[in-house]
This record gives sequence, C-alpha cells and structure tokens, in this order.
Amino acid sequence: MSTSEQKLAVPDELGSARTKLVYLSLLELGEATASELQQLLGLSKLTLLPILSELVAHGLAEREQGTYVSR
Repeated sequence: MSTSEQKLAVPDELGSARTKLVYLSLLELGEATASELQQLLGLSKLTLLPILSELVAHGLAEREQGTYVSR
C-alpha cells in the first residue's frame, strides 16, 4: 500500500477533536516545536501545551529538547 493510500488511525483514548488534530498534525510532520504547531493550527499555547502533555502521557509523542516527536 502506498503512502497516499494509507489511512491514519487515531487512537481511541484521544477524545477531543483538538487533541486528534494535534496528534495527526504531529504524526504528519514527524516532529515540531510547540510554536510551530501553534502557528500551523492556530491554537493558543494555553490550549496546545496540555494537549501535547496528554500525547506524551499516552506514549503517542515524546519531548526532545523543546521539540515534540511523534511515536
């Protein structure tokens, strides 16, 4: 199956639409800073940072020297 034919699966534990959006964006980018995600998605840092913390807590992302990396 080619990359364009693959469907992105969203884990069931991600409840909110914003959390899913951040997860899929990070998955597509591979890695990004909070500022890059904020600019791309138009979310405030007050909204974005707890979502990134949730993704890290669920093992769906890692934080490496200020950059978030999808897992």
